[in-house]
Amino acid sequence: MKDFYIKDARERVGEEVTIMGWVYRKRRHGKLIFVVARDSTGIIQLSVKKQNVDENGFAAARDADIEASIVAHGTVAEDARAPGGVEVRCDEFALVSPSPDFPIQEDTGTEALLDIRHLALRSTKTQKIMKTKSSVIQAARDYFDAHGFHEVFPPILMSVAGEGGSTLFPLEYFGQTAYLSQTAQLHLEAAIFSLENVYSLTPSFRAEKSRTRRHLTEFSHIEGEMAWCDEECNEKVEEGLVAAICNAVGSRHADILEEFGQDAAYFRDMEPKFERITYDEAISIINAKGLPIEFGSDLGYEEEKVLTEEFEHPFFVKNFPKEIKAFYMKQKGNRAVCADLEAPAGYGEIIGGSQREDDYQLLVERLLKEGEEIENYQWYLDLRKYGSVPHSGFGLGIERLVRWMLKLEHIRDACLFPRTPSRIYP
Repeated sequence: MKDFYIKDARERVGEEVTIMGWVYRKRRHGKLIFVVARDSTGIIQLSVKKQNVDENGFAAARDADIEASIVAHGTVAEDARAPGGVEVRCDEFALVSPSPDFPIQEDTGTEALLDIRHLALRSTKTQKIMKTKSSVIQAARDYFDAHGFHEVFPPILMSVAGEGGSTLFPLEYFGQTAYLSQTAQLHLEAAIFSLENVYSLTPSFRAEKSRTRRHLTEFSHIEGEMAWCDEECNEKVEEGLVAAICNAVGSRHADILEEFGQDAAYFRDMEPKFERITYDEAISIINAKGLPIEFGSDLGYEEEKVLTEEFEHPFFVKNFPKEIKAFYMKQKGNRAVCADLEAPAGYGEIIGGSQREDDYQLLVERLLKEGEEIENYQWYLDLRKYGSVPHSGFGLGIERLVRWMLKLEHIRDACLFPRTPSRIYP
């Protein structure tokens, strides 16, 4: 059983350790072979001298290709020339499984890497992205737990649309048509009448043929719903959540943030006091920057990119025209009581949120106006018939958040196995 990880090597100088990992790099100087090994925590140099290991051990080091799995035993020693300033001077070296002709080279192209994503995941860059993503999710759970939320587990198979019907993935379900979930929102709303404040982490699916750097057909969705919560309350929860995630990642992964070109202190010290602008102000800013957009249009990729370049920190865009927002949003005059949280520096929307309509008759009227069959939504309407309360909620796209935090060129880099309109393999 593995009991030593590379990250702990500096604390074990002078001690014997057993390295279990994979060959990251290798070079040979006659009777001395340097193997740089990696595991989930880092890399370390292994020094394999012919006179210090048996014949089989030296042959194993000689024959170990890039990404071969190995087990080595030796003593940790300081060496300023080695990566991290320490190395393991081996007295044993064994090849567990070979890796002949590993297909990834320094010049392997992006599409080719996506074709062999199952192997490309081994890169140290991807490893660091996934560690950051894991910390993002853990920090979100910590925030929700500290603020009295309960995690729930809504279904992925749905009978009705949560968002626009044009972005649904239909499937056959025992003679009926079902859909992959676009959002857990509708079912989370049902849970608030028991638990009051709830959240979920689920995959969401959108059949959008968008080929931008921020769109996926499947993404990780953290969604929250709160009873007795209005628009202002909703925004406070959202900015508190995002600031808490940033603080945690800034403290835990300063080295990764800086390696990806970010200032760790910017995230570590972020406060939950995000600027608010109106939809009208957003339209004015976008037009002033030379990108024509008419009032009443939704903000797409290009519009959000231009808008967010004007801001240093995340900010809310509030109160969109009701015609371009979903039926379930509360309305005030000709506006939806909603706010999108935008990441700065061109990255765009990371959260969509709103106060939900709590009036039964108004929801019926909107569904009929959109051509929906009321019986399909009867269970959802029942929530307004039996003890309805003011309530609000939001959805945060994890990959979009990670993309912004690590300055990733494309959102697919924030996924283990990205799903786009042109990619379902591997």
